[in-house]
Amino acid sequence: MRRGRGEKEDGETYMGLLKLVQVLSFLVVFVAGIIIGLATSSHVNTYFSSQTQLFSAFTATSFRVSSTNDNCSQSPCQKLDCLSMDAFLHPTSLTHKMSDAELFWRASMTPYKNEYPFPRVPKVAFMFLTRGPLPMLPLWERFFKGHENYFSIYLHTPTAFNLNVSSQSPFYKRQIPSQHVEWGTVLLADAERRLLANALLDFSNERFVLLSESCIPVFNFPTVFKYLIGSTYSFVESFDDPSRYGRGRYNPKMLPNIKLYQWRKGSQWFEMHRSVAIYIISDTKYYTLFKKYCKPVCYPDEHYIPTFLNMFHGSLNANRSVTWVDWSMGGPHPAMHEGANITEGFIQAIRNNGTLCSYNEEQTSVCHLFARKFAPSALEPLLNLSSTVMEF
Repeated sequence: MRRGRGEKEDGETYMGLLKLVQVLSFLVVFVAGIIIGLATSSHVNTYFSSQTQLFSAFTATSFRVSSTNDNCSQSPCQKLDCLSMDAFLHPTSLTHKMSDAELFWRASMTPYKNEYPFPRVPKVAFMFLTRGPLPMLPLWERFFKGHENYFSIYLHTPTAFNLNVSSQSPFYKRQIPSQHVEWGTVLLADAERRLLANALLDFSNERFVLLSESCIPVFNFPTVFKYLIGSTYSFVESFDDPSRYGRGRYNPKMLPNIKLYQWRKGSQWFEMHRSVAIYIISDTKYYTLFKKYCKPVCYPDEHYIPTFLNMFHGSLNANRSVTWVDWSMGGPHPAMHEGANITEGFIQAIRNNGTLCSYNEEQTSVCHLFARKFAPSALEPLLNLSSTVMEF
């Protein structure tokens, strides 16, 4: 009995010690958990605090970047809202660093909504593709005077050329970012599309006329403006020439996209509506074919636009040019008219040569608004006739 009692006491002691160890173990784990929890909480708070500071700094930096006007072309930039509707719709500066691909993409944008959220006054974009100076500049300045709200001017010149005119001239700062041009190559057509794209950036431009440094107006501005703005059609010469100077320039490698019967020829000096201009600069497929297969003796400036419009937008075209040119001398270039050729009768014959043409489904004797080619010596006699004959 005495032995059994001792064993019982020993067992009770052992169980007590075991419970004490369990309690102490639980307390150790609990305290360790608290310590780890506090440490982790401190680390998390520090992490999120640092992330908050980083986010705040990033937001502040982003705001500063978006608030600055590094892309503004005018000074001081701080006083300009470069993302305003006015800056978007009517760019005041023609300077930009866009590539042709970027420019054409930007210019191809057209609003789906027909109504304008501003009072839109349609303008005529006069696009001059020149080889340098403008000998007829004084005549054009007289033509434009007093009509500043109804036209825009764009100049594509040799890259190193800088037109030196008074700040009061409508030609002041109207040179677009230009590239090298070679007559008879696709570079000439590139320049035409580049002029169109730059002019399309101004949403007020409704009509687009291509001119050279040897072109002159033969009517006053109100007559030209009314004629172009009021026209239902564009004025792009496009005809089927069966000779070697027309169909003879067609390259069968353009098949199957462009077929011989679709091939057209026409004057480089076009005039077109805004919608047609957008079609032209938005095209990649057919223009790429011309760049690849229309090489001398094929001239893209005489075939691309006439063929493209004939294929897809012929119903929008009057199939004639509003720029008079004298081909009576024959050869690859039209006649150049010197000062001695300039008489009242000569200019009147251009204005009305006795033939009729179609204008908005009706017949008219006013078929040409502009004329070329005129030598620098023609400027003085033209200025003498401008008020009495051309009425400006």
